[in-house]
Amino acid sequence: MTLFDPSHPREKPCGGGVTGRALSLVADAVDAAKLPRSIIRSARFVDSARGESATVHLDAACRSGFAVQRPEADEACPSLVVASRAVFDAALVDAACAAGAVVEAVRVADVHVRANGVGIATAAGARQAAILIGADGANSLVRRRVARPFPRSDLSIATGYFAHGETSTEIVIELVADPPGYLWSFPRPDHLAIGVCAQADAGVGADTLRERTAAWIARTHLANGARLEAYSWPIPSLDARAFGALTLADARWALAGDAAGLVDPITREGIYFALLSGQWIADAIAADRFPGDYVDRVRDEIAGDLACAARLKAGFFRPAFTGLLMHALRRSEAVRRIMVDLIAGQQSYRSLKWRLLKTFELRLAWKTVRETSLTLGRLR
Repeated sequence: MTLFDPSHPREKPCGGGVTGRALSLVADAVDAAKLPRSIIRSARFVDSARGESATVHLDAACRSGFAVQRPEADEACPSLVVASRAVFDAALVDAACAAGAVVEAVRVADVHVRANGVGIATAAGARQAAILIGADGANSLVRRRVARPFPRSDLSIATGYFAHGETSTEIVIELVADPPGYLWSFPRPDHLAIGVCAQADAGVGADTLRERTAAWIARTHLANGARLEAYSWPIPSLDARAFGALTLADARWALAGDAAGLVDPITREGIYFALLSGQWIADAIAADRFPGDYVDRVRDEIAGDLACAARLKAGFFRPAFTGLLMHALRRSEAVRRIMVDLIAGQQSYRSLKWRLLKTFELRLAWKTVRETSLTLGRLR
C-alpha cells in the first residue's frame, strides 16, 4: 500500500476530541497513554442570552463502565481525551509504515479510474494502483473525479482561533440559533482550539463567524492574553436525504471519512467514522469482498443513525430547546448522564427518544423531544 500525503503530520482546525470508541479502533497500533493529550474532566454548557451555565462531569462515564483508557494510579478515569492532531496523525502514519505501507510525501494532481486499475498523477510522476482510497477530506480530489463534490448545502464552516499558551481540563460549548450551530473551546495539550461551526449555506461567511468567535473569547475570558492564530476549514454536514444516497465505492475506488460525508451532522465529529470506514475498507479488500461489504456495513451500521441526527439538527439549536436543555442539565443527574454518553459517542440518536422517556420526568422528556424534532415519532 502507498500513502500519498504531502502535509502530515499537521495540526487540524477542529476540536480534536477523540472518544473511547475511536481510540479502541486503533488500540493495537497507537498507545493512547503515550500521546500528548488533554484529559477532559468536564463539559460546561453556557447560554449567554440567559446568563446561565451547566456543567457535566465526564467521569460519570466511568460509573457506567465506559472509559477511553485504563485509569492510571494518579488520575480519574476519563471519558474523552483531546490529543494533538499532529501527534495523533503521526502515530497513525507510523503504524501504517510499520505494517508495510510506503509514504510518498507528494501531492496528487489527478486520478483516472479505468476498468483495469487507477492512474495517479503526482508531482513525482505517474503511479498505478489496483484500488484507490480517497481519505482526503471534504474537498476530496478523489471524490471530485469519481463522483461529484459536496454541494454547499452539505457543508459546514468551522472557523476560529488556536489560542496558544492556554489550556484547560474543561470543554466549553454554547449552542447558537443564528446561524444554527455552536461555539466551542476544546483544550489541547498546549493550546485551546476555539471556534464556531455553522452550515455553509446559512448566509454568514467565515470572516463574520470568526469575528463572533473573537467576541465570544473576549466575553467569556477563555483565552486572556493568548496568541490567537486564525483557522478555517469545511466539514461535511449532510442532510437525511444525502445519508440515504451516500457515494461510497465502486470496483476500483472507495471514499472514507470526510470524503464520504461520514460526519455527525450535529456535533461535526468525524474522527471515529474516518477510522471505522478505513478499517471496513481494509477488511473488505482483505476478504476479497470489496466493495460490497464496505458499502453494506456503512449503510447498515452508520448511515441510519447519522440520518436521524440530521433530522434532529433543525430543532437542536433552537433557543427554546437550548433553554430547556440548560434547565434539564442543572436539575437532573439522568440528563447529565445522557449528555456524557452523547459526548463520549456511546448514545445513538435513534435510541435517544426512548432513553429520554425512561430517564427524564415525562413532561420534560416529551417537551424536549418535540423541540428537537417533529419526526422522532416516526422512528417507532
